[in-house]
Amino acid sequence: MKLLIAIPALNEEQSIHSTIQRCLDARQSILENSPVTDVDITVVSDGSTDHTVDRAREFGSRINLIEFQRNRGYGAAIMEAWSHSQADLLGFLDADGTCDPQFFATLCNRLVEKDADVALGCRLNSGSQMPVIRRVGNMLFAWLLSMFASETVRDTASGMRVVRRSALRHLYPLPIGLHFTPAMSARAMLSDATRIVEIDMPYAEREGESKLRVIRDGFRFLRVIVANALLYKAGRILSWSAAGCFVIGALLMLRPLIAYIGTRTVAEWMIYRFLVSSLAAQVALLLLGAGMLSGRIASIVLHEEVRDRRTPFSAWMRTGWFWSVAASLAGAGLILVWPSVVQLSRTGHTDIHWSRFVVAMGCFGSVAVFCVIRGLDRVLDLVEERVQQLWK
Repeated sequence: MKLLIAIPALNEEQSIHSTIQRCLDARQSILENSPVTDVDITVVSDGSTDHTVDRAREFGSRINLIEFQRNRGYGAAIMEAWSHSQADLLGFLDADGTCDPQFFATLCNRLVEKDADVALGCRLNSGSQMPVIRRVGNMLFAWLLSMFASETVRDTASGMRVVRRSALRHLYPLPIGLHFTPAMSARAMLSDATRIVEIDMPYAEREGESKLRVIRDGFRFLRVIVANALLYKAGRILSWSAAGCFVIGALLMLRPLIAYIGTRTVAEWMIYRFLVSSLAAQVALLLLGAGMLSGRIASIVLHEEVRDRRTPFSAWMRTGWFWSVAASLAGAGLILVWPSVVQLSRTGHTDIHWSRFVVAMGCFGSVAVFCVIRGLDRVLDLVEERVQQLWK
């Protein structure tokens, strides 16, 4: 079992020599204390303009050196190193001297023991020298990811980890910038086809200037986490949004309901609440249906990574109760507006109170949404049948 250690480096002349030497020194320890039988080291200069390449060349054939003429990005450097190797295990660590290469033995051991696809070193421990602002940022990203994933990782942006080559088909594509690591963590945590494990590791203060820009890269990290959550767990996000719309609609109608119970009349001031509440309810139904359908689409296209988990709403739509509720809503809407239809046909005008029309339109709109969602669900049944036939 071969391990490749990739070292992406951008203007790291102060630390690259010691980092490479420590990796070479750690080779024997990794071989003796893990299932690894061979270790390769590849340094990728990501468009460095200082003496990083000169320092790396001093090691000659003991390492592989790849030079980018211009800066392509942290993730691009790691993936380039991986593409030049056939190693079973693909690792990387930062070139800034913060990580101990001997820890690769622990990562490889845990990866094999737990039959995991990704093993990462967690910098968030009592002995870590990570700056406070980065520690807080990592905790926030970890909390956000834990809302969608069944697994928990505290250090989503760790710069030291080991990945099985066989897992790349489920992890790619990955971004080429510094958000490469949180994107990998998000995909490994959210996909049903991969498993990630985390082990506390020693972490020292870096040498030289950090390339991380807290605000800019923080937003990039947030974007990749949300994007992967939408890919794998869109149903959960949309269901939460639907619940929020339902709550808003209910709260808007609370005051009119209390007033109606006390006076048995519908006042003119209530029209705005009726309209907005009706809109909120229909948007909630749309979001609920969109969440159900997006989950089904993901399970069909990414069948290895997203299991088809039928939601209670999806299961209910396939029962006879669905048509009963749809018919009841349509009937309620018709009852509300029927007096107006009769009056209009006889006199050419109607003076039925506006509240009947608002509620009736809400009923008819809900029926329309239900029917469209059920129809699309049936279309996805046909698509799934066809796709399953193609997989055989």
